[in-house]
Amino acid sequence: MRIQEDVKLDFNDVLIKPKRSTLESRKDAVLVRTFAFKHSKKKWAGVPIIAANMDHTGTYEMNKVLYDYAMLTAICKFTTYAPVYNAIKTIGLDQNLDELDYDLEWVCLDVANGYTERFMDFVDKMRKHEATKNSIIIAGNVCTPEATEQIILAGADIVKIGIGPGSVCTTRKMTGVGYPQLSATMECADAAHGLGGHIITDGGCAVVGDIAKSFGAGADFVMLGGMLAGHDECNGEINGHKMKFYGMSSEDAQITYYGEKQTHRAAEGKTVYVDYKGPVKDTVQEILGGLRSACTYAGAKTLKDLPKCTTFVRVNRQLNEVFS
Repeated sequence: MRIQEDVKLDFNDVLIKPKRSTLESRKDAVLVRTFAFKHSKKKWAGVPIIAANMDHTGTYEMNKVLYDYAMLTAICKFTTYAPVYNAIKTIGLDQNLDELDYDLEWVCLDVANGYTERFMDFVDKMRKHEATKNSIIIAGNVCTPEATEQIILAGADIVKIGIGPGSVCTTRKMTGVGYPQLSATMECADAAHGLGGHIITDGGCAVVGDIAKSFGAGADFVMLGGMLAGHDECNGEINGHKMKFYGMSSEDAQITYYGEKQTHRAAEGKTVYVDYKGPVKDTVQEILGGLRSACTYAGAKTLKDLPKCTTFVRVNRQLNEVFS
């Protein structure tokens, strides 16, 4: 046993320090980024925000709207996949790669624990398999730089970062395992970029400012679940003015897809009812507006420039919640 003494930070521990800006208006901030990926050699341009591969956010209805904003959607792995632009196919370790289509642009290997040798071996297998050797491969989740490097060296283009920060994830409560998401983002981004790879920060963003902090910390992509829940495109169960939303390791998810709560595992997710929010495009426009404003405050002309312009300030309180 050992204790790591240096302080690790989460989103609510910091604010972005404002700086002089040459931008004349928020609308001048460029949010579109162009990426070239290490292993697949493919390129992609768009706004690097991804709807999480959960029941109520990883839907084709969500993808149809996000496509108009040049964003991505990770389709829930239990949904029948149809290849459409900016839709990411999600698979697990039980996937037979021989059964995959051979023209997948994006594929995400999504597991709760990316630290097993089985997981690392599967990433390597995906990069060598005929069906996925030319795909943009996303793999996760992990939260440390050493694992990030190992996954990229195994063949992933992008590593998904986050153990337990999600709004309906209870992994930290049930296992005591995790890592503050802002520090995880900074450390894993540094590790990935040193190898020519990329990261997605997955989970922990409760407000638009957290998305800006993620990009400022070096994230290439940000994956959103709870912030996109409760919209028309989620196809969720509506109860009054509330919509059902649950974690993909919750008891509800296990019963839905396996017929029962599996006896060898605990539920590491919860079920909540979020406020019904109407069309998701209104929320997307708020997110994009907030990001443009963040770039303007930090003096970044483009989203790609934001990490170079970001200075974080440690705080004891970031919001005045008198009227919350």
